[in-house]
Amino acid sequence: MRYVLQIAYDGTDFAGSQRQPAARTVQGELERAAAQIGTFSRVTLSGRTDAGVHAAAQVGQTDGETPVPPEKLAEVLSRQLPADVKVLKSALAPEGFDCTRAVRKKTYCYRFYCARTPHPLLARYAARMDRAPDRDAMRAVLPLLTGEHDFAAFRATGSSAKTTVRTLYELTADCIELYGVPVYEIRVTGNGFLYNMVRILAGELYAVGCGIADASDVEKALRTGRRDLLYRTLPAEGLMLEQVDYGIPLFGEERP
Repeated sequence: MRYVLQIAYDGTDFAGSQRQPAARTVQGELERAAAQIGTFSRVTLSGRTDAGVHAAAQVGQTDGETPVPPEKLAEVLSRQLPADVKVLKSALAPEGFDCTRAVRKKTYCYRFYCARTPHPLLARYAARMDRAPDRDAMRAVLPLLTGEHDFAAFRATGSSAKTTVRTLYELTADCIELYGVPVYEIRVTGNGFLYNMVRILAGELYAVGCGIADASDVEKALRTGRRDLLYRTLPAEGLMLEQVDYGIPLFGEERP
């Protein structure tokens, strides 16, 4: 049987989501837990996240046999897992389901806060920046990045993607206050993302908001594919995978 899992994790103490020799990973912890309650193959995730990156609703799958009912698998697995990774939901996967190939959309949120001193309640889940950006300036360039573009300039060295064309369906820049500190949220939904693409997008929006860059820099980077025209990649701790959308309900109460 194939089971589908919704997984949340704090990426701070993981070397990433994908299994690595002699390193603590999300996949490794999930497979260790699964081995305690049944006979399972490897756990596959919808996509990899880097060291320090978090997930609120990652999706994974595993094939195997267990006496645990599918809808109870999440609870039983979570008992075997450490505090920084849990399985929130579980179900039998639809026939022919592949959690990697069937993805339609993903939503990420990048958070950063502006303070002179690191805040102990924000430091694990948001990057600290020295300057507060102009939110209206950031919002002004969002239409340039929304839609289908060649995002070659917005990928880090080491990307193995066969094509750099991606579609961003929605891109927003907002600011909320937490613990008396302004926290900026850059949320993006797309059909796929290149290596470090969201962190580079967030960095460029921050640069625009601070007057370090402007719309012409964004336009030229999209046109030429030159990474050197853009601001630096922001730190991993600010990035959260919020949703993986397959266009079908996977866990009963969900809606397409």
